[in-house]
Amino acid sequence: MTTPVQENLIQKNASYASDFNKGSLALPPAKHYTVVTCMDARIDPAEAYGIDLGDAHVIRNAGGNVKDALRSLVISQQLLGTKEVLVIKHTGCGMLSFTNDDAHAVVDKNLGADAKEELKGLDFQPFPDLEKAVKDDVQLLKTSKAIPDSITATGWIYEVETGKVRQVV
Repeated sequence: MTTPVQENLIQKNASYASDFNKGSLALPPAKHYTVVTCMDARIDPAEAYGIDLGDAHVIRNAGGNVKDALRSLVISQQLLGTKEVLVIKHTGCGMLSFTNDDAHAVVDKNLGADAKEELKGLDFQPFPDLEKAVKDDVQLLKTSKAIPDSITATGWIYEVETGKVRQVV
């Protein structure tokens, strides 16, 4: 039996695929850049950031975290030729609302001791200051030995309230 979410996927994909004509796009992104942004459901990176299919890699994770995205960034740059990274965090991010201790306590309460032990020492990488988090992630890109000095890296904040972006660094 399919769930409503699965049924939506099947129906929406059938509609999308019925007039799909971009199957011959090249594997490397045409505009040679990568966006690291949050997984927040209120953000549509293609629409909000002006990304057409095939233009860029979009890496999404909790908080738009560069450390979590590092593996994908290395692949994007070294194997697929991207030359620029846009780090885009956003207002109202859930990562602003908790600490590591809070996250570990919720895991223990909801999932039990085995899950707590499995995630022991995991840094959920919350942040209390949005602009500082953007600056820190761009700094990580600029100092990482895994990211070439030739890569352009900038940091932005997307305002979920207005749909606007502003550059931080």
